[in-house]
Amino acid sequence: MIGRKKTTRNIRIDISYDGSNYHGWQRQKGQVTIQEVLENAVSKMTREKINLLGSGRTDAGVHAICQVANFLTSSKIPIDGFEKGLNSLLPEDVAIISAKEVPLQFHARKSAKSKTYRYRIVESDKRLALVHRRAWITSESLRLAPMQEAARFLIGTHDFSSFMAAGSNISSTIRTINTIEIRQTLCPEYLPLEFTEFQIEINANGFLRYMVRNISALLKEVGCGRLSSRDATAIVKARDRAVSPPTAPPWGLYLVKVYY
Repeated sequence: MIGRKKTTRNIRIDISYDGSNYHGWQRQKGQVTIQEVLENAVSKMTREKINLLGSGRTDAGVHAICQVANFLTSSKIPIDGFEKGLNSLLPEDVAIISAKEVPLQFHARKSAKSKTYRYRIVESDKRLALVHRRAWITSESLRLAPMQEAARFLIGTHDFSSFMAAGSNISSTIRTINTIEIRQTLCPEYLPLEFTEFQIEINANGFLRYMVRNISALLKEVGCGRLSSRDATAIVKARDRAVSPPTAPPWGLYLVKVYY
């Protein structure tokens, strides 16, 4: 009797994680990464060697409200079993939000149309234990209007070399920023105490390494008055990382959503 051929399924999982204890998304020898703990959990469930494809890399210390990944499997596990089963195997700082079966041609990275990242900056001259690994804490006072004005100069299609990590090896540094929204609010972890928070939310068709963190650092410099809003244009045109402010720390950064 000829055995029945196994059916290949493509499973998409949406994931949230606190990146504080991980060396970023991508599996690396000798380091604990998000991809590694997820692949290990999926492999344990399916009893297959799994190659997990993420929508993009997040660096060490960076968080995700909703990262997207997919994997191919011949397992017959019901789709709701993946969410429940994986969450029972994963550490508490990594969670599956949802799982669903998608067409075989779906690829978490290649199928993505745009992504949104959020960067948090909290004003405080005190130690804030609840957000010290979840936001950039600064004792400086920032002004929202100049930050918003500077952000407008960054929207559109540009060469963002000035905001790319040194040593990056990619074919093109051209990206399109669709929107930048900057909100001034109160730090939610400390309500009813009033610590001002600035949330910088950027949607683009793709990002260079450290691009969001470097743009956030520039906007902070504008907010505190060391740079003017129009300096943003000059820095973009320079296409030189050396003219842009030092990179903002990773722990203030969140991958918010991937659009398909």
